[in-house]
Amino acid sequence: MMRRRGRPLVRAAATTAVVAGTAGAVRHHQEQKYANQAAEQQAAYEEAAPPPEPAPAAAPAPDISAQLQQLAALHTAGVLSDEEFAAGKAKLLGLG
Repeated sequence: MMRRRGRPLVRAAATTAVVAGTAGAVRHHQEQKYANQAAEQQAAYEEAAPPPEPAPAAAPAPDISAQLQQLAALHTAGVLSDEEFAAGKAKLLGLG
């Protein structure tokens, strides 16, 4: 019986092609798997991210009555003249 020389070479080439094809398919499957995991992690991160912090509240308006009392105390003590007291009071009340 006569053996053909090309048979083992063809078998080796076919085996190599099958192995290479399988490796390519596995690689593609792994890439898809990791891409899906990354997308899921990103979605979970975005859901879990805390909401943005609100802007800080504006500073409270100064207590005008307390400022007027201080101004009056300075006027009574003689530190402010009548004109200075009147100008300071108008400024606090937004009149001047």
